Amino acid sequence: MNSLPANPAPKIAPEHAARCIFLPYADADAWAAAAGGAIGAALQLALASHDRALLLVSGGSTPAPVLGVLARLPLPWPKISIGLVDERVTEDSAGRNDALTRRTLLDQGAQTAIFHPLLTDATLDAEVAARAASAWLDAIGIPPSAVILGMGDDTHTASLFPGSHDLAAALTTARPYVAIDATGCAVAGAYPQRVSLTPAGLAPARKRVLLLRGQDKLAAFQHALVVGDAHMAPVCVACDTPGATLEVYWAP
Repeated sequence: MNSLPANPAPKIAPEHAARCIFLPYADADAWAAAAGGAIGAALQLALASHDRALLLVSGGSTPAPVLGVLARLPLPWPKISIGLVDERVTEDSAGRNDALTRRTLLDQGAQTAIFHPLLTDATLDAEVAARAASAWLDAIGIPPSAVILGMGDDTHTASLFPGSHDLAAALTTARPYVAIDATGCAVAGAYPQRVSLTPAGLAPARKRVLLLRGQDKLAAFQHALVVGDAHMAPVCVACDTPGATLEVYWAP
């Protein structure tokens, strides 16, 4: 599906255009259909090469319509493993991304996929969970076929928050997942303890997709491109980490 011009059609400044592929859509339905279809195509491409595929999913409300589109595609879900980009370390299942993924993807048509949550009832320690997640990703034997990312108004992506205690280490580690202490970061809300994908975990991904909705998010992303420093605007890791070119799907 072709992108549809918004009014006025948003653009990325020419000096930043090489850092991402910006795909604006005029409405939410076209946006979700296009993004979901592109992610499904990436999974099919991986299945053709490896007979297996790996999808990493972000939480939050923005991805839900895209995951719904993806869930309804006629994919061989038993051959597809699904993991999470990040997780909130809490006993409150309603606040966790694994519950959201079950509700918006697995329960909508992808029930037979192999789901790997980042937490278990027995593992509510962020560092333990991050080490287990890193071991899982290393052992699965294929790179992520697609990674779905979101972005907060503060330009955080995954659980890489500007100003968090562990951000500098997370940006330079060789581990694909790390524990994050986002105490003091307002956007982290009631869940400051996190497990997050790192640039090292993102780098091998065959496709990177950033899902954005609304003028405020677009303005924040454009500001991040100007800042150009992941320490101040962590979403920069999505477009500047070597590897696949970031595809940015946006709708009002």
